Order: sequence, then C-alpha cells, then structure tokens
Amino acid sequence: MTWLEAAFLGLIQGLTEFLPISSSAHLRVAGELLPGASDPGAAFTAITQLGTETAVLVYFWKDIVQIVKSWIGSLTGKVPRSDPDARMGWLIIIGSVPIGVLGLLFEDQIEGSFRSLWIVATMLIVFGLFLAIADTIGKQVRTLDKLSYKHGILYGLAQALALIPGVSRSGGTITAGLLMGYTREAAARYAFLLAVPAVFASGLYQLATSWNEPGPYGGGETALATLVAFVVGFVIIGWFLKYVSTRSYKLFVWYRIALGLLLYILLGIGVINA
Repeated sequence: MTWLEAAFLGLIQGLTEFLPISSSAHLRVAGELLPGASDPGAAFTAITQLGTETAVLVYFWKDIVQIVKSWIGSLTGKVPRSDPDARMGWLIIIGSVPIGVLGLLFEDQIEGSFRSLWIVATMLIVFGLFLAIADTIGKQVRTLDKLSYKHGILYGLAQALALIPGVSRSGGTITAGLLMGYTREAAARYAFLLAVPAVFASGLYQLATSWNEPGPYGGGETALATLVAFVVGFVIIGWFLKYVSTRSYKLFVWYRIALGLLLYILLGIGVINA
C-alpha cells in the first residue's frame, strides 16, 4: 500500500464511518479498486476507526466528560443512578456488551467469509430497506433523556449487526432507534456515543494482535490513514447531525441500494473479485 492509497482509504473511512452507509463496506470495495486490488483487511479497518472515534471524543468532549463523572459518582453514591448522565454511562456499557461478545465469538468469520463482496452488496440493500422502513414508520418523538435500559440493550444488539460489512454501525443503531420512536438526531447522537467503547476496544485489540503480522499496510501508512480519518470524520459529525435534524435518511437509503446493485453488476461481469 502506497502513502497515497493509505490517505485515500483514510478519506473513505472518515467520510463513511458516521453515515449509515457502512464504512467497512466502502473500505472493502475501495481496496479492490486500488492498483493492488486487495482487501485492506479487518485489522486495517478497525485500526483506522480509532481515528474517527477520536473525532467523536473531541466533538462530544463535554458530554462524554459529564457522562463519565456522573457514572463514577453513581458508583460512589454521590450521584443517583437515576441521573440522566449516570444512566447514559450505564447504558453505553450495557449496549457495548453484545458487539464485544459476538466480535470475539465470530472473529474468524468477521475477518474471513463475512467480507465477501456478495454479502456486502446484499447487506447494503437489505439494511437500506430496513432504514427506509424505520424512517417512514418511526414516531420520532423520543429524546435521549427517555432512553431506557431495555432500549439500551436493543441498541446494543443492533450495533452488533455491524460486525457484518455492509450493515453499518451507525445505520443499524439508527434504524433500531427510529423503530423505537427516537428522533433522527437522538438516534444518530446515541449511535456515535455507543460506538466509542466498542470501536476503541476493537481497534486497540487489532493493533496489538496484528503488530508483527504481514499485511497490505505498514505502520506509517496505517497511521496516515488514521489521521486523515480523524480530520475528515470530525467534519462529517457536525454536518450529519445538522442534516438529519431537518431531513430524512432517504438520501442514504437510495445510495445504499444503488451501491449494492452496482456491486452485483461488477461482481457478475468479473470486474472485481468477491
């Protein structure tokens, strides 16, 4: 992987991580379209996601600090567990369990068979349709201060679906939120916060386990891609939250379906390898 290719993949990661269109799917496809025509791999994807999740930490810094303080206070009894910020801390922890457990149980499939572009194309279309249904029938009246433990678990299960490239971490979580009656902005905001523990755990785990393993990426190139992903991702967070506060998710639905169909065509005529 050249430095230019690494920067390009970092750009793709930053542009797509927070949109409900699956960053892992885009990195998987982009790798096939580069001169080397190879899958960047699950490890590279997880590590570059550290950049975009660092953007979440910076963007939501005040919110995250308040959540952590209240959560710690709830452990010592200084803050009641019913406090909205303390409850949010517990919900993020509980909601992160499913993706952590399933990620370890299905690690081989996640790094192997799940990355087939036939699966990616199918997931793009299927979960695009789910998002369209949720965006149409969801009542969109709940705000995050109404988030319950039951909904926190359901959010977590939806996020775990993103272990399959093409589903989208934010897309799965947002779809669940809309179906449970949350507003578009509330569902998106919680999707970003919920992803922080899971993505950092996954990225650091892959960084540790793949440190000395051969791959299409080098340490310097991966670091560059991660940095680019951070910068671009920070910009996208603000734009996306503003966009969904006044508009529907239909743009992303149509994009997912179009990309999925295009992948079917390219795979069918042999332009790219599954």
